[in-house]
Amino acid sequence: MLYFIFYIFLEVMVSTNISAYFGGLITFSAIILSAFIGVSILINFRKTLMENMSALTCNCMDLEQFQRLNLFTLFGAILLIVPGFLTDIVGLIMQFSIFTSMLVNRYHVKSEKCKSYESENYTTNMDPNIIDVEVITNNTMIK
Repeated sequence: MLYFIFYIFLEVMVSTNISAYFGGLITFSAIILSAFIGVSILINFRKTLMENMSALTCNCMDLEQFQRLNLFTLFGAILLIVPGFLTDIVGLIMQFSIFTSMLVNRYHVKSEKCKSYESENYTTNMDPNIIDVEVITNNTMIK
């Protein structure tokens, strides 16, 4: 409860100082714009989740990193929807992958393995003069 009161105090102080400097119309526009950004992030979260799931299946990140990264994206989008400048600042920081990567430690040693994973599967032992085709004979498939 004490942390929540401290947060409310900080939010009021930051919001009143910024809105006094910029004015009411710009403050209102910033609140509406950040809410639209937060909603659009939530709408497009499905694509982000699929990208993270493919990284998880390629062993580019472990399950704990996957959960934290997705929680940061969701929590940051919700913070962008909530009115207030402090929540908008924290929500934007949570959306940038550089900051969440530092928190989640996503780009550890495994990142080079992920980048080379696709190139190894598709380019090894292939002669550029041979075309890969599929021949079907008698209900058997030969490649």
